[in-house]
Amino acid sequence: MRISERIVIGVSVVVAIFAMTKTYAFDGTATTDGSTTTVTVVTSPAGVPVLKKPMPPANIPQQTSLTSLQYAADDGHAAAQWKLGRMYADGVDVPRDDLRAFDYFSKICNQHADDNPAMPQSNIVAQAFVALGRYYRTGIANSTIKPDPERAREMFSYAASYFGNADAQYNLARMYLDGSGIQRDTKYGARWLTLAAQKGQHQAQALLGQMLFNGDHLQRQAARGLMWLTLAQENAGPDEAWIHDSYNSAVNKASDEDRAQALQMLQRWVQGRRD
Repeated sequence: MRISERIVIGVSVVVAIFAMTKTYAFDGTATTDGSTTTVTVVTSPAGVPVLKKPMPPANIPQQTSLTSLQYAADDGHAAAQWKLGRMYADGVDVPRDDLRAFDYFSKICNQHADDNPAMPQSNIVAQAFVALGRYYRTGIANSTIKPDPERAREMFSYAASYFGNADAQYNLARMYLDGSGIQRDTKYGARWLTLAAQKGQHQAQALLGQMLFNGDHLQRQAARGLMWLTLAQENAGPDEAWIHDSYNSAVNKASDEDRAQALQMLQRWVQGRRD
């Protein structure tokens, strides 16, 4: 069922991510005062537009695998739709076509927005919402998809809250921290950033580490910041120079005590992940 065919009035998904029995501080440590904090109530986004006119036949080479993928996507299989969406978004094996990619991601979100987050394909659905959020944030050139920060926030928020997706949490945090088309809220952004970092999202770890090490909008905790930056740079790609630069800068500025404490925190982090 399309999202636009459901009327969601007064019924919302109450996300208790910040209201667990154990809550978390901005630095990723558990709080002990027993207090709880709730996130703004999140509702399923209004329908994602799909193209009004039928798309022309896809210009896909007639290899058996790609042809089969197209048939599966046309038959409504979310995994095939996601694969084709990514192919068109990245220009892999097909000419890059952001509008066609947007269409595939939209179909996934319209058909599966209410899927149980515990289902195996829930990550595909969440990532489709993230992909749409990025398109809404920038718009698609020479199309009807214009930059719409509020719509982008809705997409990220739903994937971050309902599906608990770390990439969505990071993108949502960036919007609040940067004030990108929405009201800036560093406190709210830092909370989302911490959640994503705790799940291993390396960009969130890098940004949180940078903020903690420099005392940017957060109380300065150099050792903890260095810990997050160390974790981030281990998984950062070669094109993510900002992460490597932030790590190197922190290492050069850190005191011997900061480095020693960061190492202890890293050991506890690794142990905790194993447990």
